Amino acid sequence: MKDFYDVGPLGEIAINLFHGYGYNFYRDENQLRADDQKARTLVCELLGRARKAVSGAESLFRRERIPTPTRADPFPPPEILASARQLEALSQAIGGIEGQVRHAPVPENDRMTQRYREEAATLMALAEKDKLLIGQSATLCALVEGKMPDVILAGLAEINEGVTAITMTLTERRLLTL
Repeated sequence: MKDFYDVGPLGEIAINLFHGYGYNFYRDENQLRADDQKARTLVCELLGRARKAVSGAESLFRRERIPTPTRADPFPPPEILASARQLEALSQAIGGIEGQVRHAPVPENDRMTQRYREEAATLMALAEKDKLLIGQSATLCALVEGKMPDVILAGLAEINEGVTAITMTLTERRLLTL
């Protein structure tokens, strides 16, 4: 039975390599770092769904509302174009936030970080901000996904408030890593 638990010389080398490079699968910091990546992936997925919904609503709006140009009226009405541009700007804003979340910084695992900062406490604070981001992104996604363009345009003030809230949370998250 002792042979079952004996890792052998190759296993000892692998363990020494893991510990020699400072990596330990069971440290809380490593688990928190993995949780952070998973949370940011979920936020990006939700924001991607929201952007896809707004982009689809914009194309539907343009197809249905912009009339075919005629000789008498070659340009579409400006109020229709303004609404289409609002949907386009919302889609771009959501896509920009998604990019910021995807490339959000995480504290490095180096000696300077370990000396001057409590890595686990910082990662736990980031996890709290990530939870908030998940909730905000899910709310934003629920506000736009499966909605008709008119519904999105009617709730544009609330949707923009949500986009601003997500941006503020990202700013607060970024300040934690400085």
